[in-house]
Amino acid sequence: MPQALTATLPRTGRASASSAARTTVAAPAGTAAGAAVEISGLVKRFGDKTVLDGIDLSFRPGEFVAVVGRSGCGKSTLLRVLLGLESADAGSVRIAGAPVARAGGDVARFVFQEPRLLPWARVAENVALGASRKVPRERRLGLAGEALAEVGLADRAGEWPSVLSGGQRQRVALARALVAHPRLLALDEPLGALDALTRIEMQSFVERVWRHQGFTAVLVTHDVSEAVALADRIVLIDGGRVALDVAVPLPRPRQRGTAEFGTIEARVLDRLFARG
Repeated sequence: MPQALTATLPRTGRASASSAARTTVAAPAGTAAGAAVEISGLVKRFGDKTVLDGIDLSFRPGEFVAVVGRSGCGKSTLLRVLLGLESADAGSVRIAGAPVARAGGDVARFVFQEPRLLPWARVAENVALGASRKVPRERRLGLAGEALAEVGLADRAGEWPSVLSGGQRQRVALARALVAHPRLLALDEPLGALDALTRIEMQSFVERVWRHQGFTAVLVTHDVSEAVALADRIVLIDGGRVALDVAVPLPRPRQRGTAEFGTIEARVLDRLFARG
């Protein structure tokens, strides 16, 4: 899938990331903007190894789902099949009622762990790559400006990626994914390379953008605390199968350190480490 399907998260440092999140207008999740996802009997093999073994999942429009599991369990492969970056060996994936291959290029977008920005293009031009090629160039740049404003980086549109911080580059990548107003956003460990404080701030930022735009979000993460903080549901993959599918019925914004937060986190960790 072309690099235009990636996204980045912009802004100017930790304080500005927080202020940008505060100015984002929150709207209820689960609006018509989100796409329903149906995964049925999904099997994916690499040679003799079965990575996904009969996955059955459904996501409601606008739902935020976190997928966790040990390294090599198939989390990222699930995302790649979901977005059509890998083909399934068996089973089916439908997005908004259509097979993934025919869902349309603007229905879904992918945010990778690395921002994958073009170093020779300015920030606005990087973001404009995510817009449909059917849109005239000037309009694409206008949409890029709107997406940068959404992620709090409107004032960095003319900058080169090299002068941005890691968190800002990730916000640019997010803007690139959002410029097409996707109905499904897949995020593969997009905050994994950030320092702890920036990561927590960016989690809040991603949540606010999701609430504002109403897309369906599927986040792959190794961080169970991050999953509890962001998701409506946590799906644990183990041995290529769904080992746990648990709701997170906590009010937003989530408060770390509460008994309710800790109970859900412990349940997932217990299953992850096979203690339960």
